[in-house]
Amino acid sequence: MPILKYRKHILVLIHCLLSVCSIYANIDNIPNDIDSIAMSYTMTDVVIQSFKQNDDLSAQPLSATEISGQQIKDRNITSMKDISAFVPNLFLPDYGSKMTSPVYIRGIGSRTNTPSIGLYVDGVPYFDRSAFDFNMNDVDRIEVLRGPQGTLYGRNTMGGIINVYSKSPFKYKETNINLSAASYDNYEVGASHYGNIKDKFGYSVSGNYMTSGGYFKNITTGKRADPMDAVASRLRLNYKFSPQLRVNLTSAYEYSDQDGYPYALYNKDKNRIDKIDYNAPSFYRRNMSTTGLGVQYLTNNFKLSSQSSFQYFDGKQGLDQDFSPKDTYYVNYLERQQMYSQEFNIKSVGRKRYEWQFGIFGFHQSYYYQSDVETRDPNIAMKTYKYKIQDVKNPSMGAAAYHQSTVNDVFLHGLALSLGVRYDWEKTKASTIAREIKTDGVENINRPKGNDHFSQFTPKFSLQYTFAGNKIVYASATRGYKSGGFNPSAQQSEDFSYKPEHSWSYEVGAKAGCLNNLIYTDISLFYINWDDQQISQTQPDGKGYILRNAGKSESKGAEITMHVNPLNNLSLHINYGFTDAKFKRYEKDASTNYKGKYLPMVPKHTLSLSGDYSLYFKESNLLDKITFNAQYKGLGRLYWKEDNDASQSFYGLLDGRISFVRKQVSLDFWMKNITNQKYISYYFVTSKAYAQEGKPLACGVNLNVTF
Repeated sequence: MPILKYRKHILVLIHCLLSVCSIYANIDNIPNDIDSIAMSYTMTDVVIQSFKQNDDLSAQPLSATEISGQQIKDRNITSMKDISAFVPNLFLPDYGSKMTSPVYIRGIGSRTNTPSIGLYVDGVPYFDRSAFDFNMNDVDRIEVLRGPQGTLYGRNTMGGIINVYSKSPFKYKETNINLSAASYDNYEVGASHYGNIKDKFGYSVSGNYMTSGGYFKNITTGKRADPMDAVASRLRLNYKFSPQLRVNLTSAYEYSDQDGYPYALYNKDKNRIDKIDYNAPSFYRRNMSTTGLGVQYLTNNFKLSSQSSFQYFDGKQGLDQDFSPKDTYYVNYLERQQMYSQEFNIKSVGRKRYEWQFGIFGFHQSYYYQSDVETRDPNIAMKTYKYKIQDVKNPSMGAAAYHQSTVNDVFLHGLALSLGVRYDWEKTKASTIAREIKTDGVENINRPKGNDHFSQFTPKFSLQYTFAGNKIVYASATRGYKSGGFNPSAQQSEDFSYKPEHSWSYEVGAKAGCLNNLIYTDISLFYINWDDQQISQTQPDGKGYILRNAGKSESKGAEITMHVNPLNNLSLHINYGFTDAKFKRYEKDASTNYKGKYLPMVPKHTLSLSGDYSLYFKESNLLDKITFNAQYKGLGRLYWKEDNDASQSFYGLLDGRISFVRKQVSLDFWMKNITNQKYISYYFVTSKAYAQEGKPLACGVNLNVTF
């Protein structure tokens, strides 16, 4: 496709970049030495380089946040949901089960079906929403890249991507034992070992077990509604065949068993959640196995990489869907996935006048689910039973080719131009066997079959100017794309399929350190315009969800990250995001128009304020140091539905932690939601409105021993 078609986007970039440069150049005379700050916050000491991006994200023309292993420990991050609001404009609501994990960045996300945010763990893509809530044990760092990342990462990364990296045995050589006890009968035990032989063969193994007694009581059963048990393990083998050739094998397994959902009826007029009050036992159990094999061959001129991946999971859900003491609706749900992927990437190494990379990617995903909805009539003494059973197969496969070029010092010294392009092709099928079993017999239900394919060309343009002292300003324009698909359980034929979703995202930003590393800032402004928006809507009978291309929307906002180090033992962190995301067109029916309404599940403000202070004891035989950590996280206002009829106002959560460290032993005391803030963590509507409260005040103690 001719590049002239996108000339208006390139002209917009040039105009934005020149505008930012004219303002930003005024601080060029401030003393700078950003190297140590970049080391602290971008983890440039990582042994194994990222598969596609350069390690130092602070030098890249994109908005990104990195969370180090130390920050994961200090903030007591135990799941992906805990990083919500810690990253500007990132929201991961607590659904109450590992079955699904909605993720939203800058207003883009998906409540059901395929996520709009990509997730990679050690280079392995996680395609399905049921795999996003994984065990965080053994994680070394997390990267969150905001904005479309389709050029390099491809499939369904329209809102951004989250990269998670486990600990490398070439970076760590130790044994860890972790014990934790907390309120609400929460206990956890974990162990890990990292080692290497002559810096040639590295190995690590880790495992942990956790149990939770649950936070909320079901008044019907008299028991907690949400207890959970989970076990997880991870194996990593790295081998350096030569200075040029490395092979990395990672394998992870986890099993979780959750005994319920803490949902209750929501009273909008009183803004109150009723007591949890249902009788039938509910649960979600999941097995998940993920394996990745990475090969890297490095020369003085290029790096050739291969990533092979396989992921399997099966989950089983039992749900009292009427959430009442009546035996009205009960759902049994089984899902199973097998996903294979292969990617090859070759890119130039080192900083050169011309930098490049090429890649090809392919995947095959088998996806099957069975839904069994049991309906009873509680008004009849001899209760009537009806089962709707659906067996659905929804396999997909795809291939892609991509390229990105960067020309440094183009036109003038310090100016870099990057052009990227990707072509995706995907094929998907859907078939359903449905039947209805009643007291008087069995009725087969005809469901349509689908077979469709999608293809898309997605370009990206960026301009970056680097000032003295490694201060940068940048501007980018990126085409976003999310593939179409099927609603195999649709009750109406016109809802059986939906089209792809497209967007254009524009961003300008600046990154700099100043005053001899006292302050480091990262600021960005963005505007997103997208068409054929895939919106989750309830089925006509109010039970279940489908996707429809119902909207045209825009999202605009700003993000700022600031790190301040006034003292060697004191650091302060500010992360703030503002998103104004509204429908430009959304006519649900002839009488309902949501134009101008805010997009659901998108907080207008996300805020994180945190501080770390260490008190050292040089001559003490009892303690080496005491570290104090405090964090305030806030978000809102948040609308739950397209009509903006129900919402959660801005709220904040205060967390704290005190760590006592002596050599290789640390004892940590922590508290979450110290003020016991009341808020709604998730809301949905079927035939009625239901909601889940946020987790209350909790406290605990962790013991960590390293040797």
